[in-house]
Amino acid sequence: MNAIIGIIYVLVTGYHIVNFAKVLGRMNEKTMFPIDDYEVSEIRIIPEKPLDPPTYKAQKWGIIVYAIILVFLLVVFFIAASFKLDQWSVLLILLLPLIHSRNLMNMFVLSEDGILTGGEFIPWKSLTSFEFKRIDINHKYYGYSKDVNDTGYELVIKKRFFSISCIVLTDEMKEKLTRRLSEHIIRHPVDLQS
Repeated sequence: MNAIIGIIYVLVTGYHIVNFAKVLGRMNEKTMFPIDDYEVSEIRIIPEKPLDPPTYKAQKWGIIVYAIILVFLLVVFFIAASFKLDQWSVLLILLLPLIHSRNLMNMFVLSEDGILTGGEFIPWKSLTSFEFKRIDINHKYYGYSKDVNDTGYELVIKKRFFSISCIVLTDEMKEKLTRRLSEHIIRHPVDLQS
């Protein structure tokens, strides 16, 4: 059982390390969207906070914190392996910070190769569909910010196994994103107005 838990721990940590390296490698590539300050101001990952540019300088603190988390997870694993701990299941609890680690870097970028969102890069071929959900009183983001209430949309982009999302503040930005995403995602979008 300890071997299985150790393998799961290494696989999850390794996945996040590889993905982090991909994000760092693609941060300064040419972007297709957003390309100006207005477009950046109309998209959000976190309802209360506008996006930061996908540069090392703007994402400095997110990069540092994410790197510290990953190094900590590796060090703990090597310490546990060195001392041959019996309770490997405790290590799985240490993976909990990775659940929200993608929010450490506040960015959403469409590039020629895929989408760079938070701490994750997703190639176009891994995306299956997308949909817009109006942020109304029944939506989970309602009430976080006046900018998103009743006029905004949550864009949900589905991958093979999971999904990613961002907040779109205006109908104009919704249309722009629909055109851009339709060029790369084969299945047609679903527009959920209610």
